[in-house]
Amino acid sequence: MDKFLSILTSEMGRAFEACGYEREKAAVTLSARPDLCEYQCSGAMALAKKVRKAPLEIAGEIAGKLKDSGLFTRIQVLSPGFINFNVSEKFLTSYLNEMLGDSRMGCEQSRERKTIIVDYGGPNVAKPLHVGHLRSAIIGESVKRIGRYMGHEMIGDVHIGDWGLQMGLIITELKHRMPDLVYFDDEHMGEYPKKAPFTIADLESLYTAASSRAKKDEDFKEEARQATVFLQSRKSGYYELWRHILNISVQDIRKIYDHLNVHFELWYGESDAEAYIPDMIGRMQKEGYAYESEGALVVDVSCEEDEKEVVPCILKKSDGASLYTTTDLATIVQREKDFHPDMILYVVDKRQEMHFLQVFRCARKTGLVPAGIKLTHLGFGTMNGTDGKPFKTREGGVMRLEVLMKEITGEMYQKMEENSRNRPEGLKKEEILKTAETVAVAALKYGDLSNQASKDYVFDMERFLSFEGNSGPYILYTIVRIKSILNKYEKMGRNLERPMVLIPHDRSEKNLMLILAAFGAVMEAAYEEFAPHKICTYIYDLSNAFNRFYHETKILVQTDEEVQKSHLSLLVLCKRILETCIDVLGFSAPDSM
Repeated sequence: MDKFLSILTSEMGRAFEACGYEREKAAVTLSARPDLCEYQCSGAMALAKKVRKAPLEIAGEIAGKLKDSGLFTRIQVLSPGFINFNVSEKFLTSYLNEMLGDSRMGCEQSRERKTIIVDYGGPNVAKPLHVGHLRSAIIGESVKRIGRYMGHEMIGDVHIGDWGLQMGLIITELKHRMPDLVYFDDEHMGEYPKKAPFTIADLESLYTAASSRAKKDEDFKEEARQATVFLQSRKSGYYELWRHILNISVQDIRKIYDHLNVHFELWYGESDAEAYIPDMIGRMQKEGYAYESEGALVVDVSCEEDEKEVVPCILKKSDGASLYTTTDLATIVQREKDFHPDMILYVVDKRQEMHFLQVFRCARKTGLVPAGIKLTHLGFGTMNGTDGKPFKTREGGVMRLEVLMKEITGEMYQKMEENSRNRPEGLKKEEILKTAETVAVAALKYGDLSNQASKDYVFDMERFLSFEGNSGPYILYTIVRIKSILNKYEKMGRNLERPMVLIPHDRSEKNLMLILAAFGAVMEAAYEEFAPHKICTYIYDLSNAFNRFYHETKILVQTDEEVQKSHLSLLVLCKRILETCIDVLGFSAPDSM
């Protein structure tokens, strides 16, 4: 089933071709002036210079060829060369009935199936997830789901930070506190304990203390560096401690991501790529790419066209330790070997732009990836407080993600208690709390995703939790309202065995139908641009259109049964599309609110 806009563009293209003009210029777009028309084409202006005619004259010729079209009505030519028109109600109705009979509602999957690895999440072990991890998780999960809906093999990788200096810091702090642990006995030859000598709370305490101590005590910091080298050299006791740290941390990280409805196909860390580092570096040295500079091993990745300095890509520090750059490059090698992806997409803070510029250039220059693999950094902006500064707790610290979720769920529960008169009777507190959690996740995710990823945004809990305006709860309330109407219809002893839409009766109904028809084009654009915010804009417009239609139309008291079924068929399609959209955004709707 072709996209609605594609059909309109194809029809416009035939008119261009009939006049002897390039049909490639016949793109149809939504009108910038909905008070004048529904759609428009500005291709005549693009042709004027080439064919040496006034745009208005070209537009007039093309409009003349459209008069017999069954797709367009009210065709107008306006200066300097716009072709404005409305869509035939008969054609629009026919298209929506096709959508009702199509499991994908007019959204074709991509013809060329790609394998895309999405690198998102990026938590460090032994550290609690905080609000700084939120955007990567939310945006990455949505981009992955959008790509999967469009027919691609999407592989999400959490890419845990588990192989750097923080590991050496934790191990060193533990050694200072508990030096008699068997892990620090160089002469130990037997097995190590299966149970870790610490809890997740102990780990957080160890890292916090070690990090603070390293800033003041250079000897301690050097000891931690050496411990990191021992770990990366697989020193047995240190390696066993690392396994304990990783296992306990991952359990905690999984729990919080599950609560956010964020899931990964791969739970790889930097350590999983470590085995590829020796051969990778050896080849770079052998082929003349890697060289020593001030004791470190580097690869030059600068170009003559660079407007600002791009420093060499460091593979090994002077003490032999690896860096994020090294493990990111080795991870590319691993991913190419295991999955042969068409693209690797990194959903990471835009402040890491220089890091990924270095990594991508080094990978290309040294031939780590075939030319056909696309390496892309989807950089996102910061989440700020209402003061415009990076979001902090009231005490000025970085808020833990777990705490933020509890706060926003608590606020939503309070709102639902205040509106208790509107909810079904007999609901238990546990059920209300579960609904509050569902709505809170929607509020949090929609509040983030409704902004263009690359831009900073303000975290405003009051606005995010509002049941009015451009918010997640408003979208969910619209879905719940549709569910309620359809349930009431069924309780009246009726059913919609074969949903079918009739010609629209008024402007609000046609407007709702036009927005429903745009679903396929919106999904395709959101995938091509990795832009979940386009779906948010769409479902906000769709919710507004539905609610206007609902307030202006008597649905359940309609006496004409065929008209009533037509209205309810629109509701069925609207519900299907809204639920599909929120699913790819990573949240769901409750049955009542």
